[in-house]
Amino acid sequence: MSRTTTKRSVLRRRAAALLATVLLVPLASCGADGTGGEGPSAHGTKGAKDAEDVRLTVLAAASLTDVFATAGDAYERSHPGTEVTFSFAGSQELVAQVRQGAPADVLVTADTKSMESVRGETGTPAVIARNRLVIAVAEGNPRGVDALEDLGDPKLKVVLAAPEVPAGKYSAQVLDTQGVAVAPVSQEPNVRAVLSKVELGEADAGVVYRTDTESARDKVDAVAVPDDRNAVASYPAATLKGSDDAGAAAAFVAWLSGPEAQRILRAAGFQQP
Repeated sequence: MSRTTTKRSVLRRRAAALLATVLLVPLASCGADGTGGEGPSAHGTKGAKDAEDVRLTVLAAASLTDVFATAGDAYERSHPGTEVTFSFAGSQELVAQVRQGAPADVLVTADTKSMESVRGETGTPAVIARNRLVIAVAEGNPRGVDALEDLGDPKLKVVLAAPEVPAGKYSAQVLDTQGVAVAPVSQEPNVRAVLSKVELGEADAGVVYRTDTESARDKVDAVAVPDDRNAVASYPAATLKGSDDAGAAAAFVAWLSGPEAQRILRAAGFQQP
């Protein structure tokens, strides 16, 4: 082969390599910078990021206020990218919100009847905890309240949850069974409002859940109600059919029955489902 032929071959190879480089640069930039093309690299990363951003709204009974604050933090730590927002109220108020189409993902009530009343709006509920009633009194029990019968004393300022509130229904059930007639100075829209009245000294006694007095043990004392004279409150949790993220809602409900959430609930004084 002559020197002229060899030189031409080298030039042709260099020209081909240069042409290939020129053609590949635009293609590479379209796939790599995420702004110039429709390839997998342009949308794969964005899609993965969006998939991690989950926001859950949970409608929960007022008696779960403290324990769900702890549970929500634990859930967010174990599920990066998920934000859980709670809306607490009496179960009857939560039911009204669901019926009015309030945007939410999960419902947790303090009784099964409230949950059953909106079963057309929820998935299958699962009981995640149980609770019992106690009598909340001022620290040191200055009025000497020892039993349910003491609540019938007309000189004692007693506050109860309203009859439509689960805690109010349970209280009425227990007092009626024992034949104790109580004339409450007020009937509150949720059990935490009952506790607040005792904390503030606006009532001498109030019937609340055991977990409520546990959360305020530096402000109130609890007078136990014997199990054979008590009522058991059940807390069912369910997904809401109007949820924007049914999978994430179902995952949270399932987590509430799992070991981590159950440990948190037990530590707060709730009983096993």
